[in-house]
Amino acid sequence: MRFGLLKHLPPTLRFRLTFWNTVVILVLVGGALWSVRELVRWTLISELNAGLIEDVKDVQLIIDHFGLNWEEVAADLEPKIISNSDRGWFVRVFSSSGELLWSSSNAPELKIPAAQAVKPGSYDRANYHLLQRSLPEGKRAPPLIVRVGVRRDQVDEDLWRLTKWMLAAFAIILVAAPVSGYWLAGRATRPLATILNTTARLHPANLSERLPLRGSGDELDQLSATLNGMLDRLAVHLEQQRAFVANAAHELRSPLTAMRTSLEVALERERSPAEYRELLADLIEECISLSNLINHLLLLAEGDAGLLHADGQVRLDELVRRAADMFQGIAEQRGISLQVQLPHAVSIRGNRVHLREVIHNLLDNALKFTPERGTVSVEVNAPPGASRVQLFVRDTGSGIPPEDLPHVFERFYRADKSRQRTQPTGGSGLGLSICQAIVHAYGGEISLASTLGKGTTVTVSLPISG
Repeated sequence: MRFGLLKHLPPTLRFRLTFWNTVVILVLVGGALWSVRELVRWTLISELNAGLIEDVKDVQLIIDHFGLNWEEVAADLEPKIISNSDRGWFVRVFSSSGELLWSSSNAPELKIPAAQAVKPGSYDRANYHLLQRSLPEGKRAPPLIVRVGVRRDQVDEDLWRLTKWMLAAFAIILVAAPVSGYWLAGRATRPLATILNTTARLHPANLSERLPLRGSGDELDQLSATLNGMLDRLAVHLEQQRAFVANAAHELRSPLTAMRTSLEVALERERSPAEYRELLADLIEECISLSNLINHLLLLAEGDAGLLHADGQVRLDELVRRAADMFQGIAEQRGISLQVQLPHAVSIRGNRVHLREVIHNLLDNALKFTPERGTVSVEVNAPPGASRVQLFVRDTGSGIPPEDLPHVFERFYRADKSRQRTQPTGGSGLGLSICQAIVHAYGGEISLASTLGKGTTVTVSLPISG
């Protein structure tokens, strides 16, 4: 298990940030300190090699001068040996075959493999650093091998001193990294604690509290702003839901109360068959109204749940023509001119029943608010090659006040502020809401423009089926 150890760490984000921050710092600092130590060691060894190379050159000059007269060679090298006695400097001379020809008196006995004994290069044995070089044949000497060496004590002491300082620095960082990391992680996660505390206090009954913004513009500020936006939308949605439930209860209670009252009055005394038939007819009418209201509520619930889907091709021009034919009689009865302008055949993806509901609602609203001798026009506009078709429903009615226009698509909203079902214009206030839910479900848009005293235009835009 690669990260099995992490499962045993405390679950807080602050601790995990501190842990990973400490691990990264220690790895980086440890690697940097080790690299510096190795660089210093390499530098010291390089300086040591440079000095030994110069020593080999000096030995070569002496041998070129005295030849194989080792007494003269020893006498010439004696001052150098004495002056470097504290370093343990020594020299040995071998034949090209590896036979020892001469050695300084202070040369240590080092066990060196035979293959390495004749191989040029530098290497370490015991606490000595050695440099071995081949000398070419000279005027007074054959080819030789010279080995010079010094003790590594000074280099090792310098390295150990540096290592101790580095270990002390690493120990300080080992303590400081988690402490400072824990403090920094606390500052970084403090806004998260505020977010958690604030969200824990939130309740559907009170969504007025918002997360504070620090003005830093960082990711936590963006998170707070995003959550505040979500809370705003949630508050609006809950308020709409409360209003919807209250209005639905009101709309259902009024006809039920009327039905109950009618039945109670009917039971107070004996009535004639004609009176009972009239009462039953009224009850059936109320039941039909209730059924329509419930169907509308169910349709809106399906829209909220995303269950309104296109299930086939629908001829929009045919739906508009049939709807206009159906409302033509009502228009004539009210003295209103109903005009229809249809293009060639236009097909869209949708549900025939739902789209018919949209057209009927728009025509019903237009006729309801248009006075006698007014005009209601229906136009379907789909230019050749266009990707969307537009449906216009215009009337010359009373219009809608400007302050009511932003609310016309809200559920149960009535621009006339009337809630009496007995008035001719009194509806449930769900017509435009249903139209909007259906149009949006099919990828369309619906808008309304109105001028008080001149009329209203509703525009529906839907994608044309390919």
